[in-house]
Amino acid sequence: MKTLVSRIENLIEQSKGTWGIVLEDLDLGEKWELNGDELFYAASVIKLPIMVAVFSAVEHGELALTDPIILKQDGFVGGSGVLQHLTPGTSLSIQDIIMLMIIQSDNTATNILIDLVGMDNIVQSMKEEGMEKSTIYHKLMMYNPNPKGFNQITANDIAKALKQMATGGLVSLDASDQMIDMMKKQQIKDCLPEKLPSPYSNFNNGMTAWELAHKTGWIPGTRHDVGIFFVGQRKLVVTVLSKDEDDLISKQIISDIGEEIYHYLR
Repeated sequence: MKTLVSRIENLIEQSKGTWGIVLEDLDLGEKWELNGDELFYAASVIKLPIMVAVFSAVEHGELALTDPIILKQDGFVGGSGVLQHLTPGTSLSIQDIIMLMIIQSDNTATNILIDLVGMDNIVQSMKEEGMEKSTIYHKLMMYNPNPKGFNQITANDIAKALKQMATGGLVSLDASDQMIDMMKKQQIKDCLPEKLPSPYSNFNNGMTAWELAHKTGWIPGTRHDVGIFFVGQRKLVVTVLSKDEDDLISKQIISDIGEEIYHYLR
């Protein structure tokens, strides 16, 4: 992993921003971190622990993924996602709402799920995941955010959750597999996977050349991408957080990091 780390260090040397990065090769047991405990505004990466909290409620029998959710006009918010454009009264399952929150980063879906499981339960779930410094205070795209603070994450905290997920220990083996499957369907692919070859470029016995289960996050000056790389039989957890950097530069660097990880795992 030393060569990979060196290449990534060279990439971020050009940046004026601050970076929080954790890489963990789950096959070799090697790990590297940079500013692992630095706090970053979570942006849409907060949707990952929200998803975990919902699956935890399902695991405890409090909800079922098939339970219907009725869309309400007063629940629609702006930003990313399609739910805000659908007809009020439309019914979708909790599973579909989670899917849209993850693969389209749907803000309306996110707020629906926060209301469904409750902010306190999400905080408790994050603590159970070992997320020691990260927290959630407010829903998304609201004009009156919680005065107590902003949603924050660290690279180490997110990496812990991703490692548990990758090894089948987050909520349960079945829940971990379902969350990974959702994240593999990610539609926002302009960061870590941006420079990777088509996953079908080496289609072999129904297996793609690589898969990436991931979740992005972005607001101006802040850009993240976090996930689990699957290349052949190899798995690597990656958390890349950035702040105080030009949006085009941060996107370029994260896509370069993704390319370096891919070549490392091949």
